[in-house]
Amino acid sequence: MADDLNRDGVENQIEGFGKEAEGRVRNSVGGMAGDTSEQLKGKAKELEGKAQRKIGESATDAGTNDTK
Repeated sequence: MADDLNRDGVENQIEGFGKEAEGRVRNSVGGMAGDTSEQLKGKAKELEGKAQRKIGESATDAGTNDTK
């Protein structure tokens, strides 16, 4: 069970980090192009990624703190 939590947690951390990076890029591109809509979409994607990464960190912590 703990191994599943660790794997799922790590996967969420990786996916979350990817979404954060995508969001930062979209935000920057929107800023350079003067596209406020794209900036907002980028910021939303960045926050979505941050939330997913934090969920992954919590799952990983829960798995490593498991006592047998």
